[in-house]
Amino acid sequence: MKTAVITGGSRGLGAATAKRLASDGYNIAIIYSTNRESAKDVVREIESQTNSKVIIIKADIGNEESVKNAVNQIIKEFGSIDVLVNNAGIVYDLPFTKKSSEKWQRTLDVNLNGVYYCTKHFMPHINNGGSVINISSTNGIDTFHPDSIDYDVSKAGVIMFTKAMARDLAPNIRINCVAPGWFDTDINADLPKDYVQKESEKIAMGRFGKPEEIASVVSFLVSEDAKFMTGSVVVVDGGYGGAV
Repeated sequence: MKTAVITGGSRGLGAATAKRLASDGYNIAIIYSTNRESAKDVVREIESQTNSKVIIIKADIGNEESVKNAVNQIIKEFGSIDVLVNNAGIVYDLPFTKKSSEKWQRTLDVNLNGVYYCTKHFMPHINNGGSVINISSTNGIDTFHPDSIDYDVSKAGVIMFTKAMARDLAPNIRINCVAPGWFDTDINADLPKDYVQKESEKIAMGRFGKPEEIASVVSFLVSEDAKFMTGSVVVVDGGYGGAV
């Protein structure tokens, strides 16, 4: 049975991806940072619906030593892995003049350095034919929100990391990137309703996406059906037309 690791897998896009890959027949390792109860809820749901083995590991992916410890625990349990989904991310929506250096650095540490740390330390343990999926954002391409400039920079970096690593990992390991637009996740739960309505009107599909709609794209990218895809960036934004 193949094994998939999902960072930030206790909620939102990560939780949906963990559930989908489990339904596809993968054993699952979920890396979470703070919410153990949410991670355990994902485990219970997967175990009630599949035969997959699921473990949860607490780690700060913005800290290299913490990542190395998580890798050791997961490899001790499963021996090797087949899929790594670098999904964990944070955002601090603040005007640039009010954004502290600490918040700027923390955003880069989690969203960009975390992708580097996880890929670096899991790479020796990924089986031939395996995949790495990096979750970026349309904010890293052409959708700009001034209050999230550090987030945007980090997500642009994830895209370039993906493209650069594609040649290094080929042909044995494929690495691709998914760039979501607006989605109904915890990270967007506190957005004002009028703002959500305004942004939804800019989306051709007329709504925010559902986490399962990212999970299905990840499922495709790690499958044999996508075996000639590497270094690709797949935009999943419902047809958003709100760039500056």
